Amino acid sequence: MSSLKQVVVMRTDLNIGRGKMVAQGAHASGMFLVERLLELASDYHAKVPPEEMLWMMSGMTKICVGVDSEAELLSIAAKAQEAGLRVHVIIDAGRTEFGGIPTRTSLAIGPNDATAIDAITRHLRLL
Repeated sequence: MSSLKQVVVMRTDLNIGRGKMVAQGAHASGMFLVERLLELASDYHAKVPPEEMLWMMSGMTKICVGVDSEAELLSIAAKAQEAGLRVHVIIDAGRTEFGGIPTRTSLAIGPNDATAIDAITRHLRLL
């Protein structure tokens, strides 16, 4: 069985506080579980694939990296989607920061095969 991981990509150009940044990354990471739970709730026969269950039960490996712009965030998201990877882009509603303007803050790729994710994200700097 291949090694699975999740990569959380954060925009570092937004000049937001650490707490807000952590919250946005948590939203991105957690969307995988929200999506899976909604799928299970709507389809009695749906099952969590064994490799995803193993990932959840063995520490849920995550790597956090940064990008310098919304354009770079969206480029990474597009490359991951083109590669058939699970991608969740987070748009903050702007209620506490960003002057009420909805703003793309982060994304999560995976969990998917670590090698497939690395092909898209290995050049990004660790946070």
